[in-house]
Amino acid sequence: MQGMPGSAARLHEPRREGTARSSVPSRHGNPAPHEPPGAMETTTIFLADDHALFRELLGRVLEMERGIRVVGEATNGLEAVNKVRQLKPDVVLMDINMPIIDGLAATRQITEEFPQIAVIMLTMYKHNHQVLQAMKVGARGYLLKSAQAQEVLAAIRTVRAGGMLIEPSIAGTVVTEYRRLSQVAEPAQGLSVLTEREIDIIRYVAAGMNNREIANKLAYSEKTVKNYLSNIFSKLGIRDRTQAAIYGLRQGLIPNDDALDE
Repeated sequence: MQGMPGSAARLHEPRREGTARSSVPSRHGNPAPHEPPGAMETTTIFLADDHALFRELLGRVLEMERGIRVVGEATNGLEAVNKVRQLKPDVVLMDINMPIIDGLAATRQITEEFPQIAVIMLTMYKHNHQVLQAMKVGARGYLLKSAQAQEVLAAIRTVRAGGMLIEPSIAGTVVTEYRRLSQVAEPAQGLSVLTEREIDIIRYVAAGMNNREIANKLAYSEKTVKNYLSNIFSKLGIRDRTQAAIYGLRQGLIPNDDALDE
């Protein structure tokens, strides 16, 4: 469960007077009054987060904005996928760490089925490999939960217009990482030099799992996993976990949901 320090303070804004409402049903299922003639097009939003208070605060803030309507919510990735299929919102705000199916797997499924739907990851994770993996599965935006309300609204407008947006505080490090990786020669050897178990480990690294989680998954000791990683780095000519994760993503080595749940 992710915390949300400062989220309540940052997401709270006074309700605007005279805010126009569209006829799109609200997230509670009640139709809103019709927009006046000439009103802006309504952008429909879906919220996926396992923290009820965060969803409630975020939903209230978004609905203060003219032209924004929250049409649904989900507490886990599986529920998000099923409800998005029914509601087909314009934009989904998706947490990463959720039960049953995580936000990355849900995003991959949604963007494959509905490429016109824009997904923004809204999470506490700020690691480079999480951002890169989110982009890999089709997310068009990546924001931290510490973002100001206006930053979330700006991200919604950006992705709705077909653009992409990464949290400003981490965008620089992501660009730097891309540049660093682009300067590193592609591994001289490909997957053919790796054993089946080494490929499995790269899959889990690319999925963001740490050594302990991989060890538990494979019934190994953490030392054994470290030894495997050292061999992988040597064979592929890479230096660290980040490069291994990027290599795995480039090769499409992402474990499926069944493999993660085993």
